[in-house]
Formats: sequence, C-alpha cells, structure tokens
Amino acid sequence: MTSPSNSSPAVAPVVVVGAGLGGLATALLLADQRPVVVLAKRALDESATAWAQGGIVGVLGSDDSIASHVHDTQDAGAGLVDEHTARFIAENSARAVQWLVDAGVPFSGDPAGPLGLHLTREGGHAVRRIAHAADATGRAIQDALLARARAHPNITLRERWMAVDVVTSRHLKRAARAEQASRCWGVYALDMDHGRVETLPAAAVVLATGGVGKVYRYTSNPDTATGDGIAMAWRAGCRVGNMEFIQFHPTCLYHPKDRTFLLTEALRGEGAQLTLPSLGPGDPGGTRFMPAHDERAELAPRDIVARAIDFEMKRHGLDHVWLDARPIVRDKGEAFLKEHFPTIHARCLQLGIDIARQPIPVVPAAHYTCGGVVTDLEGRTDLPGLYAVGEATYTGLHGANRLASNSLLECVVLGRSCAERILREPPPTLPVLPPWDESQVEDADEQVVISHNWDELRLLMWNYVGIVRTTKRLERALHRIKLLRDEIDDYYANFRVNRDLLELRNLVVCAELIVRSALRRHESRGLHYSRDFPHTLPVSFPTVLTRPARSGRT
Repeated sequence: MTSPSNSSPAVAPVVVVGAGLGGLATALLLADQRPVVVLAKRALDESATAWAQGGIVGVLGSDDSIASHVHDTQDAGAGLVDEHTARFIAENSARAVQWLVDAGVPFSGDPAGPLGLHLTREGGHAVRRIAHAADATGRAIQDALLARARAHPNITLRERWMAVDVVTSRHLKRAARAEQASRCWGVYALDMDHGRVETLPAAAVVLATGGVGKVYRYTSNPDTATGDGIAMAWRAGCRVGNMEFIQFHPTCLYHPKDRTFLLTEALRGEGAQLTLPSLGPGDPGGTRFMPAHDERAELAPRDIVARAIDFEMKRHGLDHVWLDARPIVRDKGEAFLKEHFPTIHARCLQLGIDIARQPIPVVPAAHYTCGGVVTDLEGRTDLPGLYAVGEATYTGLHGANRLASNSLLECVVLGRSCAERILREPPPTLPVLPPWDESQVEDADEQVVISHNWDELRLLMWNYVGIVRTTKRLERALHRIKLLRDEIDDYYANFRVNRDLLELRNLVVCAELIVRSALRRHESRGLHYSRDFPHTLPVSFPTVLTRPARSGRT
C-alpha cells in the first residue's frame, strides 16, 4: 500500500498520460502557466509518433484550400466525418505546422515551397499538402518536442510509469464523496522501477495514450499501443465512439526479421506501384492490380487499398504482395528515392532488399484506431477534469476512415485547444485521495497465464475481427473475449499488477468495444467491411457506446 496523499500541492499539476505528439504538444502548451507531469510507460521516445513516416497536413500551397482539405477528409471518412470538426482542424493546420517549425522540427525544405517546405502528396489528397522530414517525420517531431520538454522547468518527465486508472469521485471515502461533484481527481500509476502503485493528484488528467493496434497479431504500431487511455476512460464511465473502424495500413514490410516496419504511402504518392509476385512457373510477377479495384489505383484511400491487397492474397493464396518503387527511379531517379525515403532504403537494404532494384514484399497490418474516447474540440470527455487528445479519441475527424497524415495534425491542433481549455479552468481544490490498496493481493505465481491470454486475444482478433468480417465471426470473437475478460479480471483482483497484466487488461476491454461496435453496424462503410452486410446504407451515424451502470464489468 502506498502512502496516502494527505495534502495536495498548492497548485496540483496537470498529469499527461503519454509522451507522443499529443501528450508533448499539450504539455508544452500548458507548461508556461501550469506545472505538468508527463507519464511514459516505456522509454520517452517510444511512441506511435516516433514511428510515423509520412508527415503532417498543412493547407499551405496556393493550389490548396480549407474547402479542399475538408472535402478530402470527408471523402476518406465515408460519410461519417463531422464537418465542423474537419473544418476546425483544417483552419488551424497552417498554425500547427508553423508551431512545429518554430519548435525546431527539421522538415524537408524547398526554397520555392510555402514556409520553405517541400510538400508531398499521399493517398486521398487532391494536392500536395504534406509537410515531412524525409521519411521519418514522426521521429523528427518526437525528438524536437522531447528536447523542449526536457528543457522546460515546469515539466516533469517520468519514464516507465504506467497509469492504472483515473481516480474518480467513487474512489473517495464516503464522506468526501458526498461533498464532491463527480470528476477526475488524478491517476493511480505504476512506478515500474520500484514496483509500486502511486496516487498522483492532478488538477486535470490528459489521456494521450495512442491507439490499440497491439490488439491484433500483425500491426505497424509500437508495443505502447495497448488502448490504455480508451480502457481507463471507459472504466471511468466515459462514452467511446466508432471503435469498429480500425485502419489497416496496406503496406507493412513482410520479412521474418521485421514485421512491424511501415512502408509509407508517400512511396505510392511518388509513383510506387502494387504488383503481384510470381503466381507460378513462367510468371515472373509484377502484374499491377490496383487499377482493377479503384480508378485512383495506388492513390485510393487506405481501406480500399488494404481490402484490394487482402482480396488478391486470398484469391491467389499469397502470403504477401509487392510494392515496387522502381517506377520512382525511372521517373525521378535513384537519388530522389534515396533522398526522400532514406530510412526505408536503409532498413530494407539491411534486410537484403534494394528498393531501387527490387520490389518490396508487403502485407496489410493494423495501423490506426479511428475511434476512441468521445471528446469535444477542447479535449473534454464526459468526466469533468478528464481530457483526451490524439489517437485515443473520437472527435468526428476521421469518420469511417482516416485521411493520411491528418492524425499528427489532430494531435497538435487539439493539443492546443485542450491546453487552452485547461488554462481557462480554475484549478480545483483537491480532496484527500485514497492510496492504492494491495492488502488483499499477492505476487503472481505464473506469468504464463498473461502471455497465453495475450497471444490468444491477438490471434482471435486477427482471424475474426480483421479487414473482412462476418456476423458469425464477430459473435464467436465476443464469446471468447468475455471468457478471457473474466480470467483476466480474476487475475487482476488477486495478484500485484505489472505492465503486462495492465496492458492485457486494457486490450481485452478495447477488443470487446471493437467487436460490440462492429456488431451494431449493419452495413459496410469505410474500414468496416461485412460480408453479411456488403452494401452501404444511404444514411448512417457514428457508433457510440455508453457504459451501463457500474457492475465491475466492461
């Protein structure tokens, strides 16, 4: 049992859970006026942001407009994009890019380009509007903002601290609970280096924990993507929205030594083509297939490209297809390819693939969670004092499918509006928060229970709740998920927590939310494709789940 929080600091900090772009942007925009504590459950530079290759949208060029960006976002989102949200994000895109430039992000330059930037184009975009740092934009952003956060005297960075749950009014003692309105008062967080759970009082808590890609067997996401913020908010009584819409990136490297390496769609934006490998004797491979699936070919939105690859793989019994970058070499030269995609070129070369001379074996992989905790455009959830930004949220921007490079933009724009909202709110007077209670638990006897359930959950989600779905598969998945949830809840109730257990507990919550949302959607739209409901309804609405009265269950 940790020591109780008998007193609160004069001004309690804002606790930001997550150290990717959403978390760091929010923290930096708060820190001049409020103390901030940032929790990172692994190393500070391990986040989905750091893995992002493509770039960030900015409506900057003379051939671009707010209306064009909104139109492209709505088109990709397949009828479920909130137009007000899309317009708000687009209108603030230039300011967001400028803020990153001012923060020292070394974007690729072009003296003739707006703000001196080279803009590229990705699938679903009508024009070039993607600011990028070669093919490692996320790493460049992460490094620049993390350096600023480390140097800021009002920001405390805590590495290897994992949030367990938010502290709400229900955690307070009865007398205090009667006096306080329902709100978030802080977080319980596991200090992994010391093996204890601490109570962290907070003026506000911001969930910036990213998505839930690790719920699938194959994903382009880092190990941090276990849906922690979504699960914590759900357990705290917040609504979640559009969890059925999981974006599968079409082109993840298929190689035994690296199955999470992403091949950015900017490659296709510059001319790379998707082709079939050899189908048998006499067939050298190289047959292009995307034009047969969509008139936009390789520049079609990700859901269409991913389904096309899935279709061709199942049709021909393939375990991968090819992404051929040689057309870029033919049209623009090998130097252009190496200059604009140095990370991809170097990594593939390490694995024996020269992308200037050989096609790259690729498969689709779970990449982005388009749904999440329901928030407004200031990051507010249903629980006062609890905010969320980034991939952990549902704001209405992504609809049924995310437009490429809108995600980094959303992190900056809503990170700013969230920070501004928190700064407008007077810091609350915090009650005494109860300590974490370990009096009824013991050390875990067998970790194999966690690893087995982790593997089973990810495999059943891949097989039953993947790119193409059926009602029967979803029902089977839900049945097994409920059994797994009961086993995990029992384990959680009886043993001391560790990161693996907490991540599994969060993943099984998110898995159930994904399946329940998918079962509610009786159509195929965007990223959700059902063989039982192959058509798109003329009118559709977001899927919003509300947690029933507290029962201890998901």
